[in-house]
Amino acid sequence: MLSNNDILYGLDDKPPVSHCITAAIQHVMACFIGIITPTLIIGNVLDLQAEIPYLVSMALMVSGISTFIQVKKIGPIGSGLIAVQGTSFTFISALLAAGFMVKNQGGSNDDILALMFGICFWGALVEIILSRFIDKIKSVITPLTTGIVITTIGITLIKVGMTDLAGGFGNADFASVDNLILGTSVLFIVIAFNASRIPMLRLSAIFIGMLVGSVLAWWQGLIDFDNMVELPLVSLPIPFKYGIDFQWDVFIPIALIYFLSAIETAGDLTANSLFCRQPISGPIYLKRIKGGILADGINSILAAMFNNFPNTTFGQNNAVIQLTGVASRHVAFYIAAFLVVLGLFPVIGAFIQLMPKAVLGGATLVMFATIAVAGLNILTSEPIDRRKSLIIATSLGLGLGVMMVPEILSNLPTLAKNILSSSVTVAGFSAIFLNILLPEQTNKPSSHVL
Repeated sequence: MLSNNDILYGLDDKPPVSHCITAAIQHVMACFIGIITPTLIIGNVLDLQAEIPYLVSMALMVSGISTFIQVKKIGPIGSGLIAVQGTSFTFISALLAAGFMVKNQGGSNDDILALMFGICFWGALVEIILSRFIDKIKSVITPLTTGIVITTIGITLIKVGMTDLAGGFGNADFASVDNLILGTSVLFIVIAFNASRIPMLRLSAIFIGMLVGSVLAWWQGLIDFDNMVELPLVSLPIPFKYGIDFQWDVFIPIALIYFLSAIETAGDLTANSLFCRQPISGPIYLKRIKGGILADGINSILAAMFNNFPNTTFGQNNAVIQLTGVASRHVAFYIAAFLVVLGLFPVIGAFIQLMPKAVLGGATLVMFATIAVAGLNILTSEPIDRRKSLIIATSLGLGLGVMMVPEILSNLPTLAKNILSSSVTVAGFSAIFLNILLPEQTNKPSSHVL
């Protein structure tokens, strides 16, 4: 963990514009692929290729607007932290199940998207309502449960980072020597610059790593600019462009996942508070958590309105805070502006998207691992007795087990499969259930995050 002296700019500090821009670019680079990937996965699996360019633009634009709301803190809405919003991975399997149901019934692309956006729109109310009394369920939000969720998120992202470093899942050159050399080169560049005592070099470590990696990739002929010519010049948001629909059978798993998404957001915001040297207990912390979860729900409603899938607080950028030492919330306004611009002008987003997966993986692997370390820090912030050890072991075992052996769910009903296919969902539910079920030792005072 960083010491207080490692924070270059605190939460309410106002860095110079040049530092804000440099830090913001690194946040965008760290989150860009994560923001658009759920849309790409859903669009490709459901054969919605004709809609993908527009959906990707909306994902970026909504992410920018949502980030502004989360950081600006409008009344009770928002955490006031440097917390980037982006499209959630957690909903992918449930949304695919809903999409395939419509597709198998002969529905058009518009019918598929109308149902998915409809159930996401109404499901967001679950998170909004939950945010208002999250402090009343202290058995859910504790250092134990949030630590388990954050650790699981981090370990899940490590798999994503390592897969990208090797070239990206499904690529013909996956794990090739060229990809491994390119990815590890970027990794060592990030480490070397981040270890510098010169603040500007440390601030730019991730950006420099990605830039140098992209130049090396271009020199090797791994970047092809021809794919950009077919993109439209500008993408404008059209509310409910595909319509809106609703069905109970596919809504239930979405509603349940929104509940877990709220817990995941609490974990991400706890890690964010930790990196920003803000309290992770007490009234200030509680107000941030409630406001952050409320913002997540409202932002997910906006996402559904403007043709994007549910938004959530991202964990990727927490590690950027850790590595750069810039915890100023003012940087997030630049992040929001960049994301909106990327959404308006898809050619800019496409240019960044051309970056080889190996470059991205090399730059993000350590950042993702830092998320897991943050979770472990929260777990070890209190003594780990036999009860906590059992809960941690069981929850991580089940959650990571589902990630490693997804085939274990193959014979379950579709509803159960949709809910349990997320390692974060399984680990989170397990931690909550066991934390309630197993009694605490009466000779030790109970300590909660909230």
